[in-house]
Amino acid sequence: MAQAGHGAARYPTAKQHWAGGLELFAAIMLVIIGFFHVIVGLAALLQSSYYYVVTENYAFTIDPTAWGWVHLGLGILLALTGGALGAGQSWARVVGMIIAGLSALGSFLFIPYEPVWALLIIAIDVAVIWALAAHLREPTSGRTASSE
Repeated sequence: MAQAGHGAARYPTAKQHWAGGLELFAAIMLVIIGFFHVIVGLAALLQSSYYYVVTENYAFTIDPTAWGWVHLGLGILLALTGGALGAGQSWARVVGMIIAGLSALGSFLFIPYEPVWALLIIAIDVAVIWALAAHLREPTSGRTASSE
């Protein structure tokens, strides 16, 4: 039987298992969203005429080439942050929430260009932010082997 104290073995609680699963979900979704943004960014850069379907009266009209660069840069940042989160980098939790928020904002502004895609990305961004925020609220210490 292990003694409690300095060298005691630690076992994660059920809540910590749940939080670890949420963090893994967030990491995978950040990488997937990143790839989606890269694809849309490349489409806007290589075929910018595809996105000239917006009405002239839309308040947030932005040049499709500019959107391409925004999506490309955001996609790379999302994928890199998701990879860092999957590798266990603690800074990636907060950065992931910030970048997912920027992704949601950018997708909101992109609604007239690709409404279904933009709304889907916003929903995934919200799920990622929730998963990362839920993980930040979890305690970091587990039960010791002697507490069983």
